[in-house]
Amino acid sequence: MTDQDVTASSDVADLLSQASNAQERFQIMYSVLRDRICMLVYPPGTQLSEEALASEFGVSRSPLRKALQILEADGLLLSQQGVGTLVTEVDLQELAQVYELRLELNELTGRLCPRPPDRELETLFNGLKLRAERLIAAPDRAVFARLNIDFFHAFQQLTLNVPLQDVSEKLFYKTCRIWLTLIQEKDLPQEVAIFCGEIMEIANAVRLGDFQAAALIRRAHLSMGFNRLKTATPQSSDLEAG
Repeated sequence: MTDQDVTASSDVADLLSQASNAQERFQIMYSVLRDRICMLVYPPGTQLSEEALASEFGVSRSPLRKALQILEADGLLLSQQGVGTLVTEVDLQELAQVYELRLELNELTGRLCPRPPDRELETLFNGLKLRAERLIAAPDRAVFARLNIDFFHAFQQLTLNVPLQDVSEKLFYKTCRIWLTLIQEKDLPQEVAIFCGEIMEIANAVRLGDFQAAALIRRAHLSMGFNRLKTATPQSSDLEAG
């Protein structure tokens, strides 16, 4: 079961009841909560209630607590005595360092254990291209965020290096909600157009079986995107210092 399958479901309790083991139930809860945080369903500062979530998911608080603890280790939640579990604020100082590392890791995707090109990958990226075309025609903040997450998971499939995939995923989810947080409504169409252009360029590289080119395109767009964030953010001087 992929993250996309999990987070698209409107009935988490039903998914959990169908899970075959404790690890699968944990993965469902973890993925759903992480998705809600990164889609700003739970904005920064939101207090999460273990009791309410356990009731929603139809589970005891013990397995739920494990998912919350891992999300805290990921930097997405913060547990404060006497306050509870809170969604963390977006730390721009940390973001600068995470982006620097993500730039390097994306280039490695094209070189370490590249997956052999196949029709399945081409079909996957063609589907993303179609979604990108629809988004350009009708820019929408939530659709943009969803496509960003799904595109990341598709890009992950270009390498078979599992440690690289794991580290890249952790870092991606540290940074992906920054776009929803900082993009002003007037700038959304431009950012949508740039991002969808990236998807189309990378889809063409995948069609040609040139994963190294795909990785370099991804790296370039990450770099340019981060520089746009710096110029659009009052705290850009802090980002430069970081």
